[in-house]
Amino acid sequence: MNLLELRKELALFNKNGIAFLSSASIVWVLISLVFMLPFEVGTQNILMLYATGLTFPVAVMLSKWMDIDWKSKENPLNSLSLYLNMAQFIYFPILFWAFLKSPTSAVLFFAVITAAHLYPYGWLYATKAFYFFAPVLSTILVIIGLFFVSDQLWMIPLTMAASLLLLNVVLYQDYKQKRNASTPFTESVSFK
Repeated sequence: MNLLELRKELALFNKNGIAFLSSASIVWVLISLVFMLPFEVGTQNILMLYATGLTFPVAVMLSKWMDIDWKSKENPLNSLSLYLNMAQFIYFPILFWAFLKSPTSAVLFFAVITAAHLYPYGWLYATKAFYFFAPVLSTILVIIGLFFVSDQLWMIPLTMAASLLLLNVVLYQDYKQKRNASTPFTESVSFK
């Protein structure tokens, strides 16, 4: 099996990563609610970090519900998605700087880091949606942060949540096209 076939097979097994992105959408809705609460921004930032702890367990539950096999050891590229996700932690010193020096900017930094880290998944899942959404969403978030947000920080996580939901729709359509394509690698994948 060549590299492109492995990537497409992984996209089919993982359904383009929609379980994790759906989980992230839920978490960003929670973060939006946190920033609507009448707490000081430091408390909101801490609650934002706590909320992210839900991402993995919710993704696991959604994977079971969506019949997604993201733990398959058959495809050698499968573990790469974990490494790509962990790469965003390299940028967390910037986030922690914002916590300490510019607390009102922390949610913007976190949203941009999250949006930007999606870019390499375009290659992994052989879909252009990530190539489009990652830079466009990062840019939109910065524009919102610069021009439209002062004391309404909830706009940033709400934009992130809505964008992730839209990305999920696009990725699901891409998954259905791959599933329906008549190529040899689809024969090895079971669909329910």
